[in-house]
Amino acid sequence: MKWYQLDVEQIEQKLHVTANRGLTDKQVEQRRKEYGENLLEAQKKTSRWLLFMKQFQDFMVMVLLAATLIAGLLGEYIDAIAIMVIVLVNGLIGYFQEQKAEKSLDKLKELSAPMAQVLRDGQWEKVNSKDIVVGDIVRLQSGDRIPADVRIIQSSSLETEESALTGESLPVTKHATAISADELDPQDQTNMGFMGTMITRGSGTGIIVGTGMNTVMGQIASLMVNTKKMTTPLERKLAELGKILIVVSLILTALVVVLGVIQGHQIYHMFLAGVSLAVAAIPEGLPAIVTVALALGVQRMIRRKAIVRKLSAVETLGCASVICSDKTGTMTENKMTVKEVFVNGDHLYVTGDGYDIRGDYFLREKKVDGEYPNLESMLLYGMLCNNSSLQVKRGKYLVDGNPTDGALLIAARKMGVSAMEGEKYRIVKELPFDSDRKRMSVIVEDSNHMKFLITKGAPEVLLPRCSYHMRPNGRELLKEQGRNKIEQAIDQMADRALRTLAIGVKPLTKGERAEDAFLENDLTFYGLYGMIDPPRKEVKPAIEECRRAGIKTVMITGDHVKTAKAIAQNLNILPENGMVLEGRQLNKMSVTELEDVIDDTYVFARVTPEHKLKIVKAFQQRGHVVAMTGDGVNDAPAIKASDIGVSMGISGTDVTKEASSLVLLDDNFATIKSAIQEGRNIYENIRKFIRYILASNVGEILVMLFAMLLALPLPLVPVQILWVNLVTDGLPAMALGMDRAEGDTMRKGPRDPKEGVFSNGLGSRIVSRGFLIGTVTLIAFMLAYQDDPANLIYAQTMAFTTLVMAQLIHVFDCRSDQSIFARNPFENMYLVLAVLSSLLLLLVVIYWEPLQPIFHTTALSMHDWMLILVLGALPSVLFGFQTNRK
Repeated sequence: MKWYQLDVEQIEQKLHVTANRGLTDKQVEQRRKEYGENLLEAQKKTSRWLLFMKQFQDFMVMVLLAATLIAGLLGEYIDAIAIMVIVLVNGLIGYFQEQKAEKSLDKLKELSAPMAQVLRDGQWEKVNSKDIVVGDIVRLQSGDRIPADVRIIQSSSLETEESALTGESLPVTKHATAISADELDPQDQTNMGFMGTMITRGSGTGIIVGTGMNTVMGQIASLMVNTKKMTTPLERKLAELGKILIVVSLILTALVVVLGVIQGHQIYHMFLAGVSLAVAAIPEGLPAIVTVALALGVQRMIRRKAIVRKLSAVETLGCASVICSDKTGTMTENKMTVKEVFVNGDHLYVTGDGYDIRGDYFLREKKVDGEYPNLESMLLYGMLCNNSSLQVKRGKYLVDGNPTDGALLIAARKMGVSAMEGEKYRIVKELPFDSDRKRMSVIVEDSNHMKFLITKGAPEVLLPRCSYHMRPNGRELLKEQGRNKIEQAIDQMADRALRTLAIGVKPLTKGERAEDAFLENDLTFYGLYGMIDPPRKEVKPAIEECRRAGIKTVMITGDHVKTAKAIAQNLNILPENGMVLEGRQLNKMSVTELEDVIDDTYVFARVTPEHKLKIVKAFQQRGHVVAMTGDGVNDAPAIKASDIGVSMGISGTDVTKEASSLVLLDDNFATIKSAIQEGRNIYENIRKFIRYILASNVGEILVMLFAMLLALPLPLVPVQILWVNLVTDGLPAMALGMDRAEGDTMRKGPRDPKEGVFSNGLGSRIVSRGFLIGTVTLIAFMLAYQDDPANLIYAQTMAFTTLVMAQLIHVFDCRSDQSIFARNPFENMYLVLAVLSSLLLLLVVIYWEPLQPIFHTTALSMHDWMLILVLGALPSVLFGFQTNRK
């Protein structure tokens, strides 16, 4: 179907929809069944069977399986079967870990999927773009990604960037008129919008004519979902570390095997013990456990209203030293309320808060009614130059659209100016707001077919364009005295932390067109709105917590400098000698000049999104790790350039979300603080289980090495080594990844991004604890072996049990950098349950007779357990007392 050739009425008839009502719920359901979801076919995922088989592709596991085969051929059937079962269970654990990580990432993709505004049953609503169907009426706004192929039916300065489709990055102007030409390529269909392309300017509406694989993008398959797994810097570091540890482990294992053979042990037994030791000692699963820990942390962040789009951001969050945050909606409630209007040279005060239409206007102590000159006209113009609407839900008014526009609608309702009044006028043309123009205009036609222009915007932009102003007796020339009085009113409102918005009007002559460059000049100034967006209650404590954590908070706003300063002082962002910079000052400064004063600056007022990029670069050149927030399409470059780009989940555009690493579901500054806290905790948890696994592995290698150096029998048999690797290392290590943040997490400074994994004494802790675990295990073996050299199985059971208990006690030691006594063990019930399950499995292999010959164990007495517990607790208790004394 050549949709571009049809006019709007023909398309409505073919798709059985009307542009002012949209589809019904029944039609939507039928079309979803007919066409399916609005999704491109993703690359096929690895099958579960292949994912399971992948767990056995590791070189050392293959060597172990070969050794098991040899054991079977030599008649050691029990050992062979036991090792095979352990390898199989280990593979299953790895498989489920990968499945969990994959599901977490899939859920993440689903949460961060683009949204679209659709008209259904006469009501605009936001839906996930995959739920769009053919015939849906969609609203197109600057910064959005077009959700499916759409025939544009209304356009206001609408431009799209179609480089994903054509390779051409220049914007394409769109219109709503049918094109009669035949056989046009997609890039020439200028009344069509295509799935996946971006709206860079203007606004409009359209009818969906193709979804999913029936779109131009679907046909050329150029927007396939990228399913390639991206590794984070930490995962890459650990993979490199793993290679080093493999070499070290293999050398030490080879030394154990050679010494054993020299001392007369059978080559086969030493080979199998060596392979088992290598499998247990090499932390081949470390990157996988890191991925799972990151995925679990990401799930916790989602519960705290933050979606991590890039896993690498989790690591970077812990290094953040500066948060550059928008004010409106992030630090404030984003519920603008008009509290004051300046009209006829007077300040009128408005009662009522939020989106409640109950309220009155007062001039000093006296209530003002509709007879007050110019007030109703000003409120009507604010209602007409507006893209928002009011909706009533459960008896309360809600704003659908921009909160500032919503505040003007509520202000008009308080004076009795209703939507019915607005229906007497027809919007002919809209000149949309953007961050460069700082104003919005509409051309309106009244019932007498007279046209006039209404412009609203920042007072410093609008006032120079005004030649007249309204007085009680009518329009007058705007002279210097009148201009000064308006500027004085702006300053007074700003001192009261009110955001100001000016409104001007101009009658149009027949010769003036919407495209004229000077259309928005010679305006008549009608008045000022003074509105407030109250700070969120939770933001002030969050800023204080960030300060204690060594993180500087910087407020960035388009507000008047006095308004910005007043709010910054209210939130304790601006210290006594802190600087405030305006956009006009930034225009005159280079990045280098800004760099000289950036550390002393806490507020940037009257800035454009272009200034944000300069601010990010200046902070980065001072060595800071910067988190930058934004919501508009022009914020994307700064967000992309920052170390942690943060976009708004509610007000943010799709362009901004795609450039960001973190999406705030509630657009709340406190959520950024929570994300940084969680990011720090995730990194610390990763360090915790690195510490636990490597210390345990060092202990396992050293007990075998020391025994060979002392010409003792093997303290551990291969199946015991593999059991320890499976049960004692796996479950507690995973549970450590779910540990809550320590109380001082947000009282430490930001982590240096160049800092190694083993910094702050982690390496020495691993070696020292590993040495002690190996030593106490050997002591237990020697004491038991001395008592009865003939009973080697008893001595090996003592060594095996001591090693397991030392590791299970040590896991609680790993929860803090201080000591095992620093934290309540029951804070992490997952860890308690993991340790109890490992302990239960240990008791099973010691006391259940059918398993004793398989695991070379024998029952232990209460006296044996007393010795085991004392030796097992010794490494953690010794260091615990030593740390407490410090």
